[in-house]
Amino acid sequence: MNNDRMEGKWHQVKGKVKAEWNELTDDDLDATEGRIEELAGKIQERYGIAKDKARERLNEINRSQ
Repeated sequence: MNNDRMEGKWHQVKGKVKAEWNELTDDDLDATEGRIEELAGKIQERYGIAKDKARERLNEINRSQ
């Protein structure tokens, strides 16, 4: 699977992402369309989490699906 994008499983992963980072809106998630780098940037912006840490966690969520 391409690590830069959460393809195919985006709808399942999206629910887990929103549960973990509930300040992200549906519009935020839809705008990134599963692109990990963009989503990590949104998480960094809203939560002040390092982008690398957000990317690592997103990859963990993606692999768990």
